[in-house]
Amino acid sequence: MHIKHLALGAIVGSLALAGCNLDIPDLNNPGLEQLENNPTTASINTATTGLLVGNRGAKAPITGLVNQLGILGRESYDFDSADTRYVTELIQGNLSKASPYGGAFWAGPYSNIRLANIILHGVDKVADYSEANKQAIRGFVHTIVALELITVITTHDDIGAVIDTDHPLGEPLGAFVPKAAVYAEINRLLDTAVTELTAGGAAFTFALSPGYIGFNTPMTFIKFNRAIRARIAVYLKDYPTAMTALTASFLNDAPATLDLKAGVSYVYSLGAGDASNALINPAIFAHPALATDVQKNGAANDARYVAKIDTLASSVVSGADAKLQTTIKFKIYTNVSPIPVIRNEELILLKAEALWFTNDHAGAMTALNLVRTVSGKLLALDSVPADDTAFVDALLYERRYSLLYEGGHRWLDLRRFGRPLPLDSETHVRNVRYPVPQAECDARPGEKACMINSSDPVQ
Repeated sequence: MHIKHLALGAIVGSLALAGCNLDIPDLNNPGLEQLENNPTTASINTATTGLLVGNRGAKAPITGLVNQLGILGRESYDFDSADTRYVTELIQGNLSKASPYGGAFWAGPYSNIRLANIILHGVDKVADYSEANKQAIRGFVHTIVALELITVITTHDDIGAVIDTDHPLGEPLGAFVPKAAVYAEINRLLDTAVTELTAGGAAFTFALSPGYIGFNTPMTFIKFNRAIRARIAVYLKDYPTAMTALTASFLNDAPATLDLKAGVSYVYSLGAGDASNALINPAIFAHPALATDVQKNGAANDARYVAKIDTLASSVVSGADAKLQTTIKFKIYTNVSPIPVIRNEELILLKAEALWFTNDHAGAMTALNLVRTVSGKLLALDSVPADDTAFVDALLYERRYSLLYEGGHRWLDLRRFGRPLPLDSETHVRNVRYPVPQAECDARPGEKACMINSSDPVQ
């Protein structure tokens, strides 16, 4: 990847995190050079906590992942009159590799990976750490690197990505590798991390945010790691591995103790130096198809729709395209609401999918109906779908409303099942991937990956 020299303070400078109760020392002393050359327990611990801030970046801004992928998957609209690119670029045209929209979800993840590599080199230089301390840090860091690569590859898909990242500045850039190789590296990182975390002792030496409560020791963090591993196994249609990972995750589908919201989240606050959740922006609206497609229990709409959607007094029309209008908006977030990284409701839906495609159709329907009846308060589906296509139809409905506007799940799901992305007009464009950003292409003259546009047929 191509990134400019970043000071440690620039990478983790937002770690005031007053609302997150993290005690962070002065980040400019030591700086990046000292972290690289003369690391201490304090500097390594601070930088490791900083990975959480880097990983949270570009999720909740209006130019971030939830809003952009929501628009591409037609979960949401953004009718910002001051910047019509939410319509002209994300809906009407190709994503531009030179814009903050089409050029997104690349530099940020790789910046965080660079910090992760520095930490991994530095931890071996600190004599004050026990071997268990070092293993716990390695396991945590490898999990975060996997999360960053997931962001890169799920947004850029068949373009591939760079996994050979551990080079000093000025050395030749690592090569692009195909999507399959990126996912193989993600799985390697997640699996390696489990071995390291298992040897990591009783506690981490660094602070985690409140979004990791319940997963803030090496052994409990493994449950989060395995949840992510299960998600990726499902994406790859490796359903036996998904079932194994789910068993080791925090999945809980026991009706007596069911908590669908349990899991890990990105947290926000109004504290000085911290970030707030910007998805409350008044220019953001819900896509009208959500109202059209919602199922009912008698006269009552799906409870997930009721909990997440408000009806407007009158229709709102985009100033950039009169074809785009809606009468609904989201009520999911406040400016301090968390955004899920992964939670129990998704794990149950992953289990339903994995069970179906490992030929336990009855078990799959039990899992699917658990979410449908508890979260949606809908009647259970009373018959087993006739075939895989019918099951996927049912699964996609539950995933659409359970995971609505939480992380681009609708866009990702339609792509992975080979379903066409919805269009609001035949003149609009299906953006199936993000292009390689212009700065990366400028550093790689002749790179084939840079020739692929966002709407080109999937390779």
